[in-house]
Amino acid sequence: MILSRYERIIVRRYLLPGKGERFIGLVAGFSVGAVMLGVAALVIVMSVMNGFRAELFEKSVGLNGQAVVQGFNNQLPDWRTIEREAKVTPGVTSAIPLIEQPLFASLNGRTEPILLRGMDVPDIVNNKTIDGKVVMGSLNSLKAGSNVVAIGSRLAESLGAQVGSQITIVNPQGPSTPFGTMFRSVSYTVGAIFEIGIYDYDKAYVLMPLSDAQKLLLMGDTVGMVEINTVNADRVSEILKPLEPKVQTVGVIQTWQDMNAELFKALQIERVAMFTILCIIILVAAFNIASSLIMLVRSKTRDIAILRTMGATRGAMLRIFMTVGTAIGVTGIALGLALGFLFLFYRQGVVNFVQFVTGQNLWDPSIRFLTELPSQPDPVEIVSIVVIALLMSFLATIYPAFKAASTDPVEVLRYE
Repeated sequence: MILSRYERIIVRRYLLPGKGERFIGLVAGFSVGAVMLGVAALVIVMSVMNGFRAELFEKSVGLNGQAVVQGFNNQLPDWRTIEREAKVTPGVTSAIPLIEQPLFASLNGRTEPILLRGMDVPDIVNNKTIDGKVVMGSLNSLKAGSNVVAIGSRLAESLGAQVGSQITIVNPQGPSTPFGTMFRSVSYTVGAIFEIGIYDYDKAYVLMPLSDAQKLLLMGDTVGMVEINTVNADRVSEILKPLEPKVQTVGVIQTWQDMNAELFKALQIERVAMFTILCIIILVAAFNIASSLIMLVRSKTRDIAILRTMGATRGAMLRIFMTVGTAIGVTGIALGLALGFLFLFYRQGVVNFVQFVTGQNLWDPSIRFLTELPSQPDPVEIVSIVVIALLMSFLATIYPAFKAASTDPVEVLRYE
């Protein structure tokens, strides 16, 4: 919208009301604040929800793979053939044999349920999700036959374990005797403690070399599943289609979409719902802009009439008041973006401060999966938020601007 020099002067004058017009300025300030809060709320909520989904996806897939070939009865006797077939399938980047079994661990009278995971030592050490999250000890201490394990940080807290502690892992399905099945208990040394950042994993996972897990579970040379990663997580089902006939007699293929379908679907629905609800805040702000402009038009009726008699056109009045309203919206959007990014940068500090002041645990990892408030701003969403706010701000100016443009100077100045 191109303004002439005198139109720009009038716009500046109306954006900075005089002493007798402070109430109008106050209303305009509320309009700026409403737009700012609406934009900031949208930026914060959408970025946090994107971060929540991204963190869950990255850590879940990083630890569990994009897909697994799950053996019937949790056993794959001919797993080496499946591993070879998977690796030669186009699009597959890795195939890792592993064992995963729920058991129990105890230390000094404390007993906790665990999820035992057995993997080849190189696969454990090279897993970026695990290796980058070791808080005590080293994964290099895990060696086949050494009876050394790595455990999650929350599990370590529950058991009171540290690096070097001796924990006992209990397998309820031990050897059979004439008196029934006996429990099998084996002591292991804690060689490393990791914190992935997902509460359920940190609370339950125990990692050990594959051969040690086979020995503990009396599985011989079998494994429970083969974990598979591909070049594209979103196309994993399509990529693994050729592998399905080759494994259907011994197991089934489960992708990350199958294993986490309900969770990610719920997150997507919540994102859409929150975006829609928070847009209402910006809509309310747009009504505030409209009301402040209507008040400005009413207070400036005499000025408008004089400008019209001096040659100002209806189009000039339209441009002036549309520019004033849009400027209010743009100011609110800029401040909202600044506030939103500032909050996201200090988000964990803000959460900790509120928890300290209120004495309430606002971010319980056992409920929210992740140990910290995540964030991942999406540039496309940020642009969408700005466009929506600009559009609503502009639409809010149309009626007041037409009201100003339709002012009849003869009627207004008749008794002046």
